Amino acid sequence: MKMPDFEAWAIFAKVAEHGSFSRAAKELQLSPPTVSKAVSRLEESLGVALFSRNSRHMSMTQTGQLVLERANRMFLEAEAAENEVRGGRVRPSGLIRMTAPTTFGLRYVSAALPSFLAACPDIDIAISFTDSFVDLVSEGYDLAVRIATLGDSSLKARRLCTVRRLLVASPDYLARQGNPVHPRELEKQKSFVYSNGSSCGIIRLTEKATGAVHTLTQTARLQSDNAEGFLPALEAGLGFGLMPDFMVSGAIREGRLREMLPGWQVEDIALYLVTPATKLRPQRVSLLMEHLIRQFGAPPWRLPD
Repeated sequence: MKMPDFEAWAIFAKVAEHGSFSRAAKELQLSPPTVSKAVSRLEESLGVALFSRNSRHMSMTQTGQLVLERANRMFLEAEAAENEVRGGRVRPSGLIRMTAPTTFGLRYVSAALPSFLAACPDIDIAISFTDSFVDLVSEGYDLAVRIATLGDSSLKARRLCTVRRLLVASPDYLARQGNPVHPRELEKQKSFVYSNGSSCGIIRLTEKATGAVHTLTQTARLQSDNAEGFLPALEAGLGFGLMPDFMVSGAIREGRLREMLPGWQVEDIALYLVTPATKLRPQRVSLLMEHLIRQFGAPPWRLPD
C-alpha cells in the first residue's frame, strides 16, 4: 500500500491558505521551487489539478476547494500532535485570515488588535473589512466577526454580546417634528433606510409596557448599504433612522442625537465570532478568539438602560 504524500498535502494546505507559492514557501522556510514541485507532485499523484495558475494569477480549482478541508485537517492534526509532545512549548505562529463588518471592524476590531499583536509576535493577521457576505470555507477565512440574527448554519458561532438597535434623530429634528409617543406618528416622516438586509425599510417595534406590536414602513429620504453614511444627515436634522448602538452611542452621550420612542424596542441582534465547522482549530485562531471575547464581553460602547 502506497503511503499518502503527507508533506505535499501540508504544503498544498499552506499554499491555499496564503494564496501564493512564495508566501507559503516563506512561512514553511522552503524554497519556492520546492513548494511548487510538492504541489505538482501531489497533482500528478491524484491525476487532477488543484490550482489554476499562470504567470500573473493563481486560483484554486473546484477539486482543490473540495479537498482543502481534509488537507487542513491533516496539517492541524500534525501541528497539535507536535505541540502535545513538546508540552505546548512552541509559540503559536502563522497567518490568521479574518473578516469583519466595515464600520464595526474599523472602530472596534482594529482597536482590539494592537494588544493581541504585541502579545503574540509570531502571529500575523490579514483582515478584510466588508459588509458583503463572505463564505468562510470557499474563500479560506479562519474567522469572521458578524453582527446579525444567525439562523441554522454549518458554521460554528460564539455569541459575544447584544447589539441594540435604536431609533434616533437630532434634537433639532425633534424640536421641529415633536417627540413621538407611538410609531404610527412616524409613518409620514421621511427617514434613512438601511438597504443591506432582508426586510429593507420594515421596522417591527414592541411596546415595552404592553407587548403591543407595530410594524413601521419607512419612507426613504436616503438609502445606503452602510448605516454609517446616515450620520451626517442624521445630525443635520434631515430625518430619523434605525441605528446600531455601537454606531450612535457617542453621539447620544454628547447630545448630538437622541433616542426616539424609549417606551418601544426593536428586536436586538448580536455580535458573533464565526468559524468553519471543523472541530480542529489552529491555536493562533483560538488565542485571537479568546482575546476578542475578553474585549467585547462587556461592550465598550454600551449605553445605560
